[in-house]
Amino acid sequence: MDRLDEIRAFAAVAEARSFTQGARKLDVSGAQISKLVARLENRLGQRLLNRTTRDVSLTDTGQAYLERARDLLERFDALETSVKDQAGPSGNLRVSAPVSFGKNQLTPALIEFASQCLAVSLDVSFSDRMVNLVEEGFDVAVRIGQLSDSSLVAKRLAAVRMVTCASPAYLAGAGAPLALEDLAGHEAILDTNAREATLWRFGAQSDVREVRVHGRLRFNGAEPCVAAAVAGFGIVRTPAFAAAEALRDGRLTPVLCNFEPELIHVYAVYPHARHLAAKVRAFVDFLAARYAGEPEWHQGWGREHPRP
Repeated sequence: MDRLDEIRAFAAVAEARSFTQGARKLDVSGAQISKLVARLENRLGQRLLNRTTRDVSLTDTGQAYLERARDLLERFDALETSVKDQAGPSGNLRVSAPVSFGKNQLTPALIEFASQCLAVSLDVSFSDRMVNLVEEGFDVAVRIGQLSDSSLVAKRLAAVRMVTCASPAYLAGAGAPLALEDLAGHEAILDTNAREATLWRFGAQSDVREVRVHGRLRFNGAEPCVAAAVAGFGIVRTPAFAAAEALRDGRLTPVLCNFEPELIHVYAVYPHARHLAAKVRAFVDFLAARYAGEPEWHQGWGREHPRP
């Protein structure tokens, strides 16, 4: 087991390119992980890592050893997981999700999952930062929009419409925009989590139109943007799940409904593995069942049938 600990320590440092980050991933001290890597190198009689004050990199021997080490560790972990999973889903499940969706939609689902799977403990992090699942030790992440990491397995859970809306009071004073060009004369409430907060895209596929908007209020999240729109500060374009309640009770009114942008989607993503842990499989299957069919956030405010 000592040799396996040495190999695991080396792989963690090599993948993170940092002794500090590698130690954090394995939840050990920096001194301990340095000792394990040094012991491995001494036993092999080969230098596996180049160390500088700023960086850690692999030697040629280290690169070749890492490739074999990953396979060994994956097989060992799969063996242990397969034995543990015979009793059903259990253990600690680390989940990452974006803030607005996490608070508005995912929290009730997490509570229900916890009540059904009593042997699974949940460690949930809500953050709009794109976490690295492998390096940061997350089992699964919920993500919205276009996926860029092809190394992860992705399970589509639900569709999300982007809705453009404003308060009745704002529209009474400024007038409702009837065409996309009309947005130039309106105050936009900008969500800086978007890649280009001031560039709103409408339409889908080959019929996409881009509109440059402006506004004096900027927030890095959907919830404060929706709150500002309810307060009458301008027009917001936001995921339907963030505005659904305000749309249902009339505090917000949808506009430009004939120019809706393309649907985005909610995914559960997790790393590839020869044997998927029962806790991950159970959680992903639970979310897929919960969000099957027409999403709740599209219902009750007059536009119940989004495009497929």
